[in-house]
Amino acid sequence: MRRILWSVSAAAVLTAMHISAATAEILIGMAGALTGPNAYQGEQQQQGVELAVADLNAAGGILGQQLRLISVDDACDSGQAIAAAHRLVAARVSFVVGHQCSSASIPAAEIYDRAKIIQMTPASTNPRLTEEGRANVFRICGRDDQQGAIAGDFLVARWPNSKIAIVSDGSVYGKGLAEETRRQLTKHGVAETLNEDLIPGQSDYSPLVAKLQSAGVEVAYFGGYYREAALLVRSAHEQGYKMQLVSGDGIASEAFAQVTGEAGEGTLFTSFRDPRRSSVAEPVVARLRQQGFEPEGYTLYSYGAVQAWAQAATKAGSVEQKAVIAAFRTGEFATILGPISFDQKGDVRQPGFEWFIWRGGQYVPLE
Repeated sequence: MRRILWSVSAAAVLTAMHISAATAEILIGMAGALTGPNAYQGEQQQQGVELAVADLNAAGGILGQQLRLISVDDACDSGQAIAAAHRLVAARVSFVVGHQCSSASIPAAEIYDRAKIIQMTPASTNPRLTEEGRANVFRICGRDDQQGAIAGDFLVARWPNSKIAIVSDGSVYGKGLAEETRRQLTKHGVAETLNEDLIPGQSDYSPLVAKLQSAGVEVAYFGGYYREAALLVRSAHEQGYKMQLVSGDGIASEAFAQVTGEAGEGTLFTSFRDPRRSSVAEPVVARLRQQGFEPEGYTLYSYGAVQAWAQAATKAGSVEQKAVIAAFRTGEFATILGPISFDQKGDVRQPGFEWFIWRGGQYVPLE
C-alpha cells in the first residue's frame, strides 16, 4: 500500500537538532522526490533508507549511537534540491542518501561539499556528478556513459537495418542518457533518423508520435523518466503504430505499467542489476513485501547506501567526513547488493547493467 510522504518542515529540522544533541544520536538525511511526477521512485528511496536505519538501530546503531533519519523533498527539481540540501546542512546530518535525480544531485553536491557532508546517490546516473571531482560524492549505481554504450551496442545488433530515433525529456538525466546512446550509435557508423526533445509534464504526445511514424521510425530510444515514456508508448498504441520503445533505468517503476496498460508490453530498458533475485537480499525483500511494498527500482540500492556508509564509519571509528572518505577509498563493504567498493572518483566498481522487458505488468530480465 502506498503512503503519502512529506518533507520535514523547518521547525521539524530544528526539533530534530535539539533531540539529537540531547540524546547523542547520529543524524542522516534522505533527499529525493517525495512529491511530484517522480514520487513513485522517491518512495522507493525512502522505503529503502527507512528500513536500513531501522535495522541498524535494532542491531545497536553505529559507534554506540542510534541513527535518526530526516527526509526532505526535492521533487527532482534543481531549485528545490538546493533548498532541501540547505535544510539537511542546517540539521547537521553526517550523511545524505540522495539525491534521486541527476538534476537534483549535481547542484546539491556543492552544498554538501562546503558543509563537509558525505553524499551517496542510489539513482543519479549522469557522469558529471562524480566527474566534477568532489571527494564527498559517491554513487552506488552505474553511470550513463556505461548505460548508453550498452544501449547503443544493443540497438545496432538487434535492429541493424531499422530506422532509429533518439528522444529525450530534456532533463539532465534524460538528455545525458540519450546523448550517450547516440554517441555509441555514431561509433558504429549509425545515424539516427530523428533526434527530438519533448516537453515534460504534457498530457498528450501524439504530435511527436505522428512525426516518428511519418518518418518511418521503427525503434525509438527514450532518455527520461517513466511518465513521458509511458505516454509515448500509449499514444503510439492508440494510433495503431507498432513502435518499439527502448529506454533506461528511469522507467523501472510499476507506475510505467499503470499508465501504459497492455501498450507497455514488450518495452525494453536497461537498469541496474536487480538485487531482489539475490539470496542476500531475500530477508529484506520479504519484509518489505509483508508491508505491502514491492522493493523495485532504487529501493535496495538506497538500503545498500546506508549499509556501506555505516560500515565505513565503523571502520573509521568516526562519522567525520575525512575519516569516512578514507575508509570508502580503501575498503570493500558487504551490502544487500553484494560486496562493493568505490574508485577514486566515488563511482562504484563493477556496477553492472542488465536488460529488462515489461511483461504482464511487471519487468523481468530479458532472456
